[in-house]
Amino acid sequence: MAEAHQAVAFQFTVTPDGIDLQLSREVLKHIYLSGVTSWKKRAIRFKNGVLTGVYPASPSSWLIVVIAIMSTMYARIDPSMGMIDRIKTSLPVSEFMTVQTQTVLSAILFATGLWLSFIFLLRYILKALLSYHGWIFESHGKMSFSTKVWLSLVKLLSGRRPLLYSFQASLPHLPVPSIDDTINRYLESVRPLLDDEQYKQMESVANDFKKDPAPKLQKHLKLKSWWATNYVSDWWEEYIYLRGRDPIMVNSNFYTMSVRQLVFNLSALDMTMKLIALGIVPMCSFQYERMFNTTRIPGIETDFVQHLKDRKHLVVYHRGRFFKVWLYYGGRHLWPSELELQFQRILDDKSEPQPGEIKLPSLTAGNRVPWARARLKYFNEGVNRASLEAIETAAFFLTLDDETHGYDPENIRSLDLYAKSLLHGKCYDRWFDKSFTLIVYKNGKIGVNTEHSWADSPIIGHMWEYVLATDCFHLGYTAEGHCKGDINKSLAPPTRLQWDIPKACQVIIEGSYMIAKGIADDVDFHGCLFNEFGKSLIKKCRTSPDAFIQLALQLAHYRDKGEFCLTYESSMTRMFREGRTETVRSCTCESTAFVKAMEDERTTVRQRLALFKKAADKHQNMYRLAMTGAGIDRHLFCLYIVSKVMDIDSPFLKQVLSEPWRLSTSQTPQQQLNLIDIQKFPKYVGAGGGFGPVADDGYGVSYIIVGEDLITFHISSKFSSPETDSFRFGQNIRQAMLDIRALFNPKEKKM
Repeated sequence: MAEAHQAVAFQFTVTPDGIDLQLSREVLKHIYLSGVTSWKKRAIRFKNGVLTGVYPASPSSWLIVVIAIMSTMYARIDPSMGMIDRIKTSLPVSEFMTVQTQTVLSAILFATGLWLSFIFLLRYILKALLSYHGWIFESHGKMSFSTKVWLSLVKLLSGRRPLLYSFQASLPHLPVPSIDDTINRYLESVRPLLDDEQYKQMESVANDFKKDPAPKLQKHLKLKSWWATNYVSDWWEEYIYLRGRDPIMVNSNFYTMSVRQLVFNLSALDMTMKLIALGIVPMCSFQYERMFNTTRIPGIETDFVQHLKDRKHLVVYHRGRFFKVWLYYGGRHLWPSELELQFQRILDDKSEPQPGEIKLPSLTAGNRVPWARARLKYFNEGVNRASLEAIETAAFFLTLDDETHGYDPENIRSLDLYAKSLLHGKCYDRWFDKSFTLIVYKNGKIGVNTEHSWADSPIIGHMWEYVLATDCFHLGYTAEGHCKGDINKSLAPPTRLQWDIPKACQVIIEGSYMIAKGIADDVDFHGCLFNEFGKSLIKKCRTSPDAFIQLALQLAHYRDKGEFCLTYESSMTRMFREGRTETVRSCTCESTAFVKAMEDERTTVRQRLALFKKAADKHQNMYRLAMTGAGIDRHLFCLYIVSKVMDIDSPFLKQVLSEPWRLSTSQTPQQQLNLIDIQKFPKYVGAGGGFGPVADDGYGVSYIIVGEDLITFHISSKFSSPETDSFRFGQNIRQAMLDIRALFNPKEKKM
C-alpha cells in the first residue's frame, strides 16, 4: 500500500562495506516539524506559566522595578536600607565577578525580591477583597458605598487581560460554616417535609449531635480547611464519584446536545479558553485542566482519574470497530478538510469487527468491579493492552453513530430519543470512562456524553459554546457541505485497533451489556421546549428567572404526586479555589405555602402573588448562601467523612445522608462567553443537556434558559416506578409556568 510505504522512515541494506541506511527525507521532515511543534507548545506553556505565576503583576513590571532601583543607586540613594550591601558581601569575588558587577547583581536581586514581595502582597489583598460577598446579597440596581469601594479596588488590582488560570492563586479558600448555622438551616429545610412529631424528633437528634460529636468533627474539618486548598472537593470527587461501584452510565454521566448540525469540524475543539467571571469576580478554573487527555480508570475498591499532559490522537468508534486518528501532520494540527478525509475513510471502511469488539465499550457501562478485574486479567499485555492504552490516552473519544437523531418540530418524541441516545446510546457505542465522548450522527447532529468525576456541567457547557461559535462563525463549510481548506491525500489512513478477546472476557462483556441495557431501557425521558415566554418576561415581573422556574417545579411536582419532597438544585462554589458545587434545598416553608395557596381556590391572586414573591426571595437568598460557602449539604457530607475516619457513629449524619432526593434539578448556564448573538442566530445555540433520575421514584430535571423567549426542560425518570411519568411531569411544568405567569396579569388567565 502507498500509505504504508509513506510511513516507513528508513530502509537499510547490508553490504560487504557495512549497513547502508536509506533515510526518507519526507518522513524526517515530518519528524523535525513534530519536534518544532512540541517545543513551541513547551514555549507557550512556559510563557503562560510565567504570566499566570506573576499575576496580577506582569513580567515587564519586574524590569520597571529593576530600573527604578538602579536609578536610585546612581543617585546615591539606598532604598534597600542596607540590604543591597548585605547581599553584595555574600557574593563571591572573582575575576568574573568584579565589584561593579557585584553591585549591579545585588541591586537586581534586591529588586527581584521586592517585586516578588509586591506580587504576594497584591495577591493577599486581592484574596481578602474576593472574600467579601456582601455585593451578592444587595438588591438588583442598588449598591452600597462599601460595595462601590470594593468594586473599585478589585478592578484596580485585577490587572489587564487575565488568562484562564491567572486568578487561581488569588482566590479565597472555601470557608467552613459554623455547626450552629448548618444545623439551623438544615432543620429549616426539612420543616415543610415533616409533621410536628417527626420534626421534634429530628430536632432532638440534631441537638444531640450539636453537643457531641459535632465539636470534635468540626475541629478536624477546620484543620483540613487550613491545610488543603479546598476542604470539600477532593473528598467529593473520591467518595461521591470514584468510590461508587454501580454503573456510571445514566447514574453519573450527563449529556449535552445541540440543535445545530456539525459535520466534521473537530478543529473547533482546539481551544484557547478565556477566563469566566461573575461580573468582575473570577471563577475558579481548575476543572478545565482535565478536559482533554483524561480517563477514569476502574479499580476494585475505587477508580482513579488518569490525566496526561499532551496527546496527539483521538480514538473513533464506528460500527463496532475502533480506529486511531492522529491529530497532527508535519508538526501542525490537521485541517478540518483533512479530518473530514480521515473520518470519511473510516465510514468507507468495510472491514468487520473482531470477536468481542462490538460490545467492548459496554464494560465501561456496567458495574465497576467486573470491568476492573477484566482490565487486569485480559487487557494487561499484548495487542489488548496496546489498544486499550490508545483509548485511555486519547485526547477524547469520538463515536460516528450510524443512527439519525436531532430535534424535529413535527415529531414530538424526537427530542426524547435524541436525549436518550446521548445519555446511554446502545450501551456499547460510547466509552463512558473518557472525560467526554463526542457523538456525531448520520445527519450531522452532534452531542456529548461526559464523565462526571473530573468536572461539572458548566465546564463542558463552556467548551460547547466555544465549539459551536468557532464552527459556525470561524471555520464554516463550502456550499456543498464540506469543510473548507485543502486536502493532503498523502495522509496515512486511520489505524484499526487490534483485539484478541478470549471467550471468557466476551462473557463478561455480555454481562456488562445486559446490566447496562436494563438501566437504559428503564429511563423514561421527555424533552420539553417551553416557548410561551422566557427570561425577558420573567425579568419584567421583577423576579429571578431561576427562582421562577424552581417555584414552578415545586407546583408541578405537587400536582404530579400530591406531596412535597426533598429537592436538590445544584449551585456552583467556583468563587472559591477548587470549588465545585453546593446544594440549594428548593423545597422551603415559603415555597410550600405558595404552592398550597395556588391549589386553594379560596385564596386571591394578590395573596398568591405575595406568597410567590416571598418564596422567590427566600430561594434567591438560599442560592446566594450556597454560592458564598454557607450551604448545608457539603458541610454535613464532610463531617460525615470525618466521623467515618474517626470511627464515630452519628445517627444524625446517617439520617441526613440517607435522605432521597426525589426531585433533583440543575440549570445549565448559557452565554458564558457571549460568543453568539442569540437574537440574530437562535439556531446556533446549544439546547442544554440532562442527566438520569437520582431516585428510583423521582425526577431529574435539567433546564436551560435560551435567549429571551425559550426555556428547555430535560426530564428523566424510570419506567419501573408507578409514581412517575416524564411526559406527564413535563405537561405539569408547562401549566405551572403559565399559571404563575398569570399572577402578574390576571386578565390573561382565569384562575
